[in-house]
Amino acid sequence: MDDEGPNPTILRFGYPATRIAETAHWMVLLRPEQPTLGSMILAAKSSETAFGALSPEAFADMGVAIARIEAMLAATIQPARINYLMLMMVDPHVHFHVLPRYEGERSHAGIAIGDRGWPKQPELAGAKPLDADQVKILRDWLSASW
Repeated sequence: MDDEGPNPTILRFGYPATRIAETAHWMVLLRPEQPTLGSMILAAKSSETAFGALSPEAFADMGVAIARIEAMLAATIQPARINYLMLMMVDPHVHFHVLPRYEGERSHAGIAIGDRGWPKQPELAGAKPLDADQVKILRDWLSASW
């Protein structure tokens, strides 16, 4: 985060309630609407709106964040694949939608979500909205594996 605090994209994805973890340059947030169980946002803490404008340090740190995300998902969701989508149409600051992909359904603590697009493109429009309790349950479960 820069001197002014979290950028608007980080705030729009529910920070601080959705914060799973962070590195020096990246914030890992639970996606409040889950197209697949364990969907997250990997957001640059800077105010940059162009991927190429990130600092070399942010690019190096992205590797650290991705390795931790993949280990966390392997320990919890056990996806067959992970999709990283950089959309940045509505939310302009550099960020990725991180979607664990799997055949069928995954569940935790009574929250069950199927991958409706498997094995093709993820279906973002049918994402399951989470209530505040579900956000806390999934956030805490994932962050415990960070």
